Amino acid sequence: MIQSRFAAQILTVAAACLLLAAPLPAAAAVPVAPSPLQQRVDRFLALVNASYQALYTVEQRAQWDASTDVTPEHDAAAAVAGKARAAFTGNPALITEARELLRHEGELDSLSVRELHHVLLNAAEGPMTNPELAGARIDAETRQASIMNAFTFTLGGKPLSANDIDEQLVSLADVNARRAVWEASKLIGPPLKPGLVKLQGLRSRVAQELGYADYFALQAAGHELSTAQVLAMQDDFLRELRPLYLQLYTWTKYELASRYHQPVPDRIPAHWLPNRWAQEWEALVAVPGLDSALKTRSPEWVVQAGEKFYTSLGRKPLPETFWKASDLYPVAAGSGRKKNSHASCWDMDLEHDIRSLMSVENDEYWFSTVHHELGHAYYDLAYTRPEVPYLLRTGASPAFHEGFAGVAEVASRQTPYLESLGLLPADAKTDEIRTLLHDALATVPFMFFASGTMTHWEADVYANALPADQWNARWWRYAREYQGVEPPSPRGEEFCDAATKTHINDTPAYYFSYAIATVFQYQIYCYIARDVLHQDPRNCNFAGHPEVGAFLDGMQRQGATRPWKTILREATGEDLSTRAVVDYYRPLMDWLVKQNRGRKIGWD
Repeated sequence: MIQSRFAAQILTVAAACLLLAAPLPAAAAVPVAPSPLQQRVDRFLALVNASYQALYTVEQRAQWDASTDVTPEHDAAAAVAGKARAAFTGNPALITEARELLRHEGELDSLSVRELHHVLLNAAEGPMTNPELAGARIDAETRQASIMNAFTFTLGGKPLSANDIDEQLVSLADVNARRAVWEASKLIGPPLKPGLVKLQGLRSRVAQELGYADYFALQAAGHELSTAQVLAMQDDFLRELRPLYLQLYTWTKYELASRYHQPVPDRIPAHWLPNRWAQEWEALVAVPGLDSALKTRSPEWVVQAGEKFYTSLGRKPLPETFWKASDLYPVAAGSGRKKNSHASCWDMDLEHDIRSLMSVENDEYWFSTVHHELGHAYYDLAYTRPEVPYLLRTGASPAFHEGFAGVAEVASRQTPYLESLGLLPADAKTDEIRTLLHDALATVPFMFFASGTMTHWEADVYANALPADQWNARWWRYAREYQGVEPPSPRGEEFCDAATKTHINDTPAYYFSYAIATVFQYQIYCYIARDVLHQDPRNCNFAGHPEVGAFLDGMQRQGATRPWKTILREATGEDLSTRAVVDYYRPLMDWLVKQNRGRKIGWD
């Protein structure tokens, strides 16, 4: 049905593109606006934008159904829709025309040049210069998503939800019970490994069709960076943050040993930490009173509070379709429906159909996550305007989306904001160090997971074609080197612990974006606090300040129409830097150094 619906459109588009691909006129000695060349580009891009939006919408809706109600029928529809979209975006006629036009990019307006580059980036994800290859990649990814979404974790023969795993890794005090839950969380890896092995080759071969060295290089190009530049950037982040991480790590190691009545280890056992991948540790230090206060509120209240945060900044309420079409809460007990457990926000049609897929509960984690996910929604809405072509209705950098969402996440943790919602008593005497410790445990370990383990493992898999019989060893080598974390017992190649991370399967070679975004979010958050609101970044309240919304909108409304580095520099006066992260946690660093006197710092 979907296939037949778009077959005629795809053939028409391909024919039109072939007609467009006539020899280019010689450059005029004196440019005339609009030149014949620019008129040709305008016609081409009008055709591409319209068709791209239509096919994008169909694919998003099919993928939404497959993620919110996992069935073979929905998986099949998602695969067909993906192929329809790829048949257009990867059409050889589009590729040829875009390349030919870019040979004359010096004669084109800057917006057209950026659109043409995005045409080629989109084509590289499913180039129909090799339709069998592009189709095989879509089929394999659909199958991988189905296995992941339909998987049921078990412990002792009983089903265990992802939320159950996360909650038990936070609350259990017995290390043996913790180990059992942690090992249960890794059961999904082996069934996902065969599909991931297949996708390793398919993804890089797809990227190579358009001249990229491998799939990692293609994802780096989306940031206007090379693979080497991405890895150097991540290593720079970690070098600058390492003194803080070592102090934080040492405090954590001694705290956990005391909490579990165990000897202090050289490296932290993975099952000691309150996160399946040791990526975020904030659950070790609760914000005083927040979880208990949220237990008196409903999950619905949590989502509504998130929207009110943004409307208080002068942003419009979310579209009515958000509330009607989103899937915001856990699947009801006893329901046979399965859905993806990873929180996400979806721009369904590059217009105003914005939705979110979550499993919101009334606790601190989901309070923060709601503010984050709605940050994506408001970025989508900011650049949804006629001046931004459909091809460029996306983040200026893929990291910008996560970064702007993260700005709200940091703002949502501030004491004055929590007081304004009645979640903390008014004029409560808060322990600044404890709050900073909580937030640092959410941020700094994440950087060493994201920039270290995840990014370097995926670079090895795609850029260096790491053989599958070395995957688990390499994963744990990086966890030991970058994070100082090791498994409770040896993990052989019969496991595939990297594949237990959702993004390895469905958002490959992308995780360095989250690291860039984390640095970006602190840079933007601290700039707003100091330079827009003239408040202390560690004790700030964005809510009720339309000037904050205006500042964010000024950056966000541009979409991908301009380079991300330019947008950042113009807004803040500086390039991307970890300086804001280091400054924000400076009082905590001083405290940690005192706490760790006499202790072995780090793990080597």
